[in-house]
Amino acid sequence: MTARRGRLAATVAATAALAALVGGCSSTGDSPTPGNSAQTSALTSTPKSSATQPSATAGGESGAATGVTDAQATQLCSDIDEQLQSWRTYTPTIGKGGLNTVVISWATANGIDLLKLAGDRGQIDTITTAQCPQVRDGALYALEIPNLASALIGF
Repeated sequence: MTARRGRLAATVAATAALAALVGGCSSTGDSPTPGNSAQTSALTSTPKSSATQPSATAGGESGAATGVTDAQATQLCSDIDEQLQSWRTYTPTIGKGGLNTVVISWATANGIDLLKLAGDRGQIDTITTAQCPQVRDGALYALEIPNLASALIGF
C-alpha cells in the first residue's frame, strides 16, 4: 500500500511538473530574443526517427494517426477503466486530475512524447474511441465532459 501511495504521489508531482512545463513553454508568437525563434523552429521541424516511433503502416496499430500500438492502447483503456469507479464516487474536478494522472503515467511508461501529446490531446480521444468506446463513454459521463481532451490540464 505504501508503494502505491508513493507512485501516486510521484504521478501527481509529474502531472504538476508537466502542467508547469507546458504552460511555461507556450508561446504567444513573440520571441524575447531573435535566436529563440530560429532555435524553436529547428527543434520542432526535426523529423523523428522511425526507430523511436511505430510505423503507421505496421501491423498491430490501433490507428495510424495515433502512432500507438494495440497493446499501448489496451493499457490506456485498462488504466482508465480501473479508475472509473473512483471518478464516479468523487467530484468531476477530482476525477479530472485523476484522468491527467492516468494519461501522463501511461504516456511515460510507454515512451510517448509528452510535449507532442500536449500539442494534440485529441489523440487520447482517438485512441479510446477506437479501442474502448464503452470505457471512454464511462469516463465522459463520470467526469461530465464532452471529450477526454477537454479535461487534460496544462495542454
